[in-house]
Amino acid sequence: MENTGMHWIDYSIVIASILFAIGIGYYFSHRQKGTDQYFTGGKNIPSWAIGMSIFATLISSVTFLAYPGSGYAGDWILLVQGLMVPIVLVCIIGFIVPLFRRVIRLSVYEYFEHRFGKFARFYGSSAFVLGHFSKMGTILFLVSLAMSRFMNMDIILIIVVLGIVVTALTLMGGIEAVIWMDVIQGFMLILGGVICISILLIRPENGFMNVSSEVISQVKSANYSWDFAEATFWVLALNGVFYALQKYGTDQTIVQRYITAKSDKAAKKAAYIGVFTSIPIWTLFMIIGIALLVFFRSEAGAHVPEGLKADEVFPYFISTQLPVGIKGLIIAALAAGAISSLDSDINCLAAIGVQDYYLKIKPKAEDHKQLRMGRYLVFIAGFAAIGVSLLYAAWEGEGVLGVVFQLYAIFSAGIVGILMLGLFSKRANKQGLYWGIGAAILFTGYAMLTSTPIGVGESKRILLDLGKWNYTHHKLMLGVYSHVVLFVVAYIASLFYFKENAPEELTIHGYLRMKREEKLAKQAAVADAGLENSMACKAELKTKKITA
Repeated sequence: MENTGMHWIDYSIVIASILFAIGIGYYFSHRQKGTDQYFTGGKNIPSWAIGMSIFATLISSVTFLAYPGSGYAGDWILLVQGLMVPIVLVCIIGFIVPLFRRVIRLSVYEYFEHRFGKFARFYGSSAFVLGHFSKMGTILFLVSLAMSRFMNMDIILIIVVLGIVVTALTLMGGIEAVIWMDVIQGFMLILGGVICISILLIRPENGFMNVSSEVISQVKSANYSWDFAEATFWVLALNGVFYALQKYGTDQTIVQRYITAKSDKAAKKAAYIGVFTSIPIWTLFMIIGIALLVFFRSEAGAHVPEGLKADEVFPYFISTQLPVGIKGLIIAALAAGAISSLDSDINCLAAIGVQDYYLKIKPKAEDHKQLRMGRYLVFIAGFAAIGVSLLYAAWEGEGVLGVVFQLYAIFSAGIVGILMLGLFSKRANKQGLYWGIGAAILFTGYAMLTSTPIGVGESKRILLDLGKWNYTHHKLMLGVYSHVVLFVVAYIASLFYFKENAPEELTIHGYLRMKREEKLAKQAAVADAGLENSMACKAELKTKKITA
């Protein structure tokens, strides 16, 4: 079966899903009367919904396309990065959630200021703004590119329509609309993945057995060496640890979800739901890629056109092998993934703009003025994402934007190092942190400039060629080294400026002390209860003797 066209039913499903997103925003619009409701949902959203929103934010449309491409190319090791997340989460979420809910009002970078001063807050928030600004443009461009091929429509039109829909949803409904739309979109992504893997396993003869055999073969043949110049198992594992720390400890899109929960317990439950739902779905989409490899080898599958890239095979399968209606549902799920990532980014960018910048300029601004500014920033962020995506489309790739985003990576290095330093060291201080930030920027700049080629063909050369002193490790290791460099340099430098320990309640030491006190209080309560019971028993025996 090969059907490359889109039926009107498929178009109707996609259009209906997009209109439904706008309807969700309108439904929640009447409740947005203040910044607390607009950015935290009144701290009254159920934990399961927050967890599904975290899941939908993590499982973006890029995952929808990239993971099957990696699985098809035999590069399943990309999954290792995600598998590290639950390990890290179990270790840190217990004290990070109550700490943030106690210390910050809305922005995670408020913690940076409490711990290290205003510059640390500015450094962290600007890194988030630049990073997610670039991410939003990338996601919108890639998803629009895929949808334009599916629907045979101009990519510019799709970029503008999707961008306006996401902006309208977020502008009207605030974080409540974002979270509840994410819940729906999360289930759509799961349904789309389940339908695709079902078809891929059922249609070829012995599909399940052949896919299982291919999975085992790829796992056995993966690169498990300690060569940090390649994307080995250990490179992905180490990068995954710091990815998890950055995502769940310093990323506003996740930390803001903690604030929307009713209690510390509910916030922790939401975090667990988000990550433990993401892992099987990441795995599912990786297996879809492996199943595509088996499918197109079998008699059931058509031949893949010559020159088709690995990350284009899944879209090709959707276009040519899925029946009417199912194709529309999958494309709607793809659009849903984009919406669920972009609406979170836009709302959180507005929250950062109000908390970390607007209130610094106008600290006495009334709540209705803060809300108005928040809406302005949502509008600006949404249309800025459209602008970046249109530039991608005009330049057919990264072009100048690639250089801009590399500069962002250099000047936002070591964010996890700041968090770890603040949590685990009472002696670290802001003077030492300045040295750490400087060292991280210099190291990241050196690594990127001495490993990034420019030009084409014979004119291709490294930006800064230092010969044998060039950075030769895989770029994923920069997501490890920059944080470690900042932590080590800042800690050592802090010793030279040391005056007094940081407030214990801002570190893990305060959390551990609180736990010890709670344990001792429970033991004392049990002992008191036992003593009271013992005294009651003695009194009862004495009464019986007197009576006798």
